Amino acid sequence: MKSGDHAAIDVPESSAVAKGKAPLIATPREQKSGFKKGLGIFDFLLRLGAIIAALAAAATMGTSDETLPFFTQFFQFEASYDDLPTFMFFVIAMALIGGYLVLSLPFSIVTIVRPHAVAPRLLLFILDIVALTLTTAAGAAAAAIVYLAHNGNPNTNWLAICQQFGDFCQEVSGAVVASFVTVVVLMSLVLLSGVALKMH
Repeated sequence: MKSGDHAAIDVPESSAVAKGKAPLIATPREQKSGFKKGLGIFDFLLRLGAIIAALAAAATMGTSDETLPFFTQFFQFEASYDDLPTFMFFVIAMALIGGYLVLSLPFSIVTIVRPHAVAPRLLLFILDIVALTLTTAAGAAAAAIVYLAHNGNPNTNWLAICQQFGDFCQEVSGAVVASFVTVVVLMSLVLLSGVALKMH
């Protein structure tokens, strides 16, 4: 071998380069898809919680009833939710909200399976706002009656009845609390849908 000659060394290409494979790095679209899928799963779990809270509120209010152990010849002292139209509206509204949330579960599953689908997310966003409005109205109206039941109003001669009907007041108060839990969850669902729609 002469001094002017150069030795050539062949380095075999790696199998990944030889086959034209790209490195295993997630693209921005794949990262966004994974994030949206996570939002969809969280949306589904929140809906399950809202269903429990809404149906618990409706069931608690719908079964609230108390009869005092004493009565007169002409009167029997009883308190029931159907004595007040506001409480009846509350039961109907919370039952409707619970039914809507159950029916919304398949659409929430679609947002998990197809995270880039806009139509089901937009539909849930609009209907969740309607459900939030109805739940807030029912909860606020019932809360006003519960406040009067606990404290009364001396200016209008409305007497507080919770000293006599303690169990009834506990049940209706628990129903109102459950309704406001539903309000908080629905607010979270609306915000979640808004974030997901903004990412499209």
